[in-house]
Amino acid sequence: MSETGTEPPTYATRLPDPERASNIRYNPTLTELRSLARDDERTTEYGSPAYVSKYRSRSADRTKNAIDDELTEADHSLVLDAVTSLSDRDLLCVDRLVGRHPDATYCCRLFVPTAYARIALTWAKLFEPTDGREPDFQTVQLPDAEETAIRIFPDEGTTAVLGSDYTGEAKKSFLRLFMYRAKENGGLGLHAGSKRVTVTDDESTERTVGQLFLGLSATGKSTLTSHGCWLDEPEHAAMLQDDVCALLPDGSVAGSEGQGLYIKTHGLTQSEQPALYDAATAESAVFENVAVDEDGAVDFEDDQYTANGRAVVQREELESAAEEIDLDGVDQIFFITRNPLMPPVTRLDDQQAAVAFMLGESIETSAGDPSRAGESIRVVGTNPFIIGPEGTEGNIFRELVRSLDVDCYVMNTGYIGQQTVDIGVTESVTLLTEIARGTVEWRTDDRMGLTIPESVPGLDIEQFYVPDHVEDYDDARTALREERAAYLDSFPQLDDEIADAVY
Repeated sequence: MSETGTEPPTYATRLPDPERASNIRYNPTLTELRSLARDDERTTEYGSPAYVSKYRSRSADRTKNAIDDELTEADHSLVLDAVTSLSDRDLLCVDRLVGRHPDATYCCRLFVPTAYARIALTWAKLFEPTDGREPDFQTVQLPDAEETAIRIFPDEGTTAVLGSDYTGEAKKSFLRLFMYRAKENGGLGLHAGSKRVTVTDDESTERTVGQLFLGLSATGKSTLTSHGCWLDEPEHAAMLQDDVCALLPDGSVAGSEGQGLYIKTHGLTQSEQPALYDAATAESAVFENVAVDEDGAVDFEDDQYTANGRAVVQREELESAAEEIDLDGVDQIFFITRNPLMPPVTRLDDQQAAVAFMLGESIETSAGDPSRAGESIRVVGTNPFIIGPEGTEGNIFRELVRSLDVDCYVMNTGYIGQQTVDIGVTESVTLLTEIARGTVEWRTDDRMGLTIPESVPGLDIEQFYVPDHVEDYDDARTALREERAAYLDSFPQLDDEIADAVY
């Protein structure tokens, strides 16, 4: 309801029909989109296009949705004016499919001014072309609007992105609604990557393990999801999804992005992230806010634009990417954290898993709020795109992992103590591989109050024992537990037994 008590307008029905409007170019090819964006392009040494946007990250503080926020008359006027203005603008309209799962596939329609064809090109390379169905979700992105505002109307599937030219706003406008629909249908949308790992145990028995990785942008989610785990045949690992999935009641996991990945490029190296590096340096990639000199040389270490430089890479360029994007069933869920009081990995019971979901502990990155990069933060589900009560999501998550008998873990991909012990990609991947194989021996540590590895093949796990590296560890752990308990108390919808399981 608006401030005047009147019903707000339905914006979905006010958007133009792209097949009838003479001012709209409907579903141009990728080649045509790149040609239209030529004036904004700097061509890289790989032959790929690179663009620079004014906005370098999402405008979370300018974002409201009609379920969690009280939208005012001014909000509705802002959106209505934007929608009305479309009839007088030279526009592009691109339809793409988000998802392939029979219960979670949606047609998504993006309207953007032709002058910002680079946004349409970059976004279009993430998703597969439409099959001609009517749109389920629609987004209008007008970067030249006077006011920066993102307004979301979940029930009608419409989003207005005003005043921002960041491609991530277009991407998340659709993935946000994809996750919302999953919850409406009895599942749960997750800001997560998915992976299928086929391994053999000590008796050479083959087993296939479905893994999910929940983490904020730039904490290692893409790296771990896409990593081949250094496996040799018959063992192998395949990435299914990088960013957003939907855990469904039957245990299957629906993917969302069928064509590409929107990866962070700052610090990207061939030695640490070979799969992502090779995909990013292919001609098919598209760069956004990455340092490229006049001769086309790309520097992934240079943050002159932002540490949140991005590339859209194609799945076909990733050796570890599977042809399919859906996971038949999930066996293991990993919460990626950067909390220095957490060990490299800890195993959780159902209630603790829901606690970990609610805590969503990590560090702020340049993808979220650049001004707070490096600060400790908590984001429920490590998912900044939740629509509806967050405590309810924790309850749903607990019931799903309990009914599906999923093993859950917290994985620290940062460091322990005051940066005294770094946990690198090698250590994290070794842990993932051996957990999948079932070769890790576990023990309950009374001092930490956690279940941690006793032994891990190929890894000296004792060197990462947290109390050895944190001064006054017991006091620090007590303070952390009290902070966590107070935080969980702020969610009135969360079941008490979850809040009481704080670790």
